[in-house]
Amino acid sequence: MAKTGTPTELGTQPIGKLLLQYAIPAIIAMTASSLYNMVDSIFIGHGVGPLAISGLAITFPLMNLAAAFGSLVGVGASTLVSVKLGQKDYATAQNILGNVVTLNFIIGIGFSILTLLFLDPILYFFGASPDTISYARDYMVIILLGNVITHMYLGLNALLRASGHPQKAMTATITTVIINTILDPIFIYLFHWGIQGAAIATILAQIISLVWQFKTFTNKTALQAFWNTFEYTIILVPVVLILATLLALLVNRKAKGVTFFRMIYFSPQVVTMTVVTVIWGFFFSSTADGLFNSILRVFGVPAQKWLQDTTLAMPSIA
Repeated sequence: MAKTGTPTELGTQPIGKLLLQYAIPAIIAMTASSLYNMVDSIFIGHGVGPLAISGLAITFPLMNLAAAFGSLVGVGASTLVSVKLGQKDYATAQNILGNVVTLNFIIGIGFSILTLLFLDPILYFFGASPDTISYARDYMVIILLGNVITHMYLGLNALLRASGHPQKAMTATITTVIINTILDPIFIYLFHWGIQGAAIATILAQIISLVWQFKTFTNKTALQAFWNTFEYTIILVPVVLILATLLALLVNRKAKGVTFFRMIYFSPQVVTMTVVTVIWGFFFSSTADGLFNSILRVFGVPAQKWLQDTTLAMPSIA
């Protein structure tokens, strides 16, 4: 019989026992997470003022929207992980874990950039006034700068529950609320950071829980998958953004009589990804003599193993 807390217990334990084992921690976690905004409201109301409370209330719809995107990846991935664990396909389940990190990283950055560009109009749309906009803006700027952390925290928490660790998922949520409750008065009253202090406390609490989540998930193979995913994302995303921007500027310029530009006008993304693929294949050749490893060798840095072996190149990208 499977031990308690293992993924296989979902297929071996009685339904009633599993319902209690998974439902009760989820209920407790949801109750604790509801205290998040309540704690911020109490300390901001007493430490900053009534206008700050109004500004904080205006940010709730936007914060819920950001959390929804983070949960979107986590909930979908948790379903896939549960299926794969039931099939005892642990390799694919680990690949899904890596994909959650990558997708949450990309969506988190994209959501933050887009929202920060139009933050004031969005806050005015949700009911901000000239008196409250500064408080709402100060709070949301910090929250959006840490939005990637929030997305990963929510995504990995869903995976913790799906992989047979509902108590650990509950612990992560409760720990985040407790840390936030401790840091709020320190940052607001002691450091006099105002409403920004409450936002910083929220992000720091999530960072601490995220580190614990990573430690819970991580074995040697998983660590390699996380690191490879991080390297891949950090390198590829800026390259795609830069090339896509340059290409968009190029094809939108007047190019009279140039059939080529008219031909690719409606497909810049296809061309961009083609260019990126060619550059990626040339620059990151999976050999010890590849261009990237050759550059590293000039500075005395050992060749990166994941660039020498195609089987290790991106184990977490399925």
